[in-house]
Amino acid sequence: MFTGIVTQRAVVSDVEPVAGSAAGALRLSLRLAAPIPGAVVGDSIALDGCCLTIVSIRGSDVAFEAIPETLRKTTLGARRGGDRVNVEAALKMGDALGGHLVQGHVDGVGVVSGAERTGGDVRMTIDLPPVLRGAVIPKGSVTVDGVSLTVGECDDRSFSIYLIPHTLDVTGLGEKRAGDAVNLEADVIGRYVEHHVRRVLAALGRAPAAEEVAR
Repeated sequence: MFTGIVTQRAVVSDVEPVAGSAAGALRLSLRLAAPIPGAVVGDSIALDGCCLTIVSIRGSDVAFEAIPETLRKTTLGARRGGDRVNVEAALKMGDALGGHLVQGHVDGVGVVSGAERTGGDVRMTIDLPPVLRGAVIPKGSVTVDGVSLTVGECDDRSFSIYLIPHTLDVTGLGEKRAGDAVNLEADVIGRYVEHHVRRVLAALGRAPAAEEVAR
């Protein structure tokens, strides 16, 4: 589990096919801004909101392997050398929950449709993929590229978030422009509630909601 509070940005140093894998898995090598205290091979780390396992670590150099399923459902397959990603180590028992409970299981990829700057703040609008229509609610929590944020306005097709200067500086969201893809994870509690309600409605013979048809 994670909390959606990005601790650093890392530079992608190399992306290459996993040796011996015919399925299309990729090995992502990163150069961290600073070593993660206590990190060892096998630990879970969130990269742009996607939970991956460390397969190699030496100081600030760390590597991960992403399977085809991960590459299809996230933006990691588009990463190239020189790109930067948001990094967060897994939450430990007793740590402060500064954001919200985040699994690191990306639900889908959204597309930035607008970014309006007012002073130092930015109002960003993101178009939802069909799988997340109906799963994002006003004032609810959402994870965008691993960053815990509060939803502003939303409808079944898109939602807006408000970004303060600190968030823009430390997460890289300030670099996003219209057309850019971002990893999205809806609030895990809300997703369980939604799933349960849909099953109950189906058992009662009720027609699915419009957003369910869209999926």
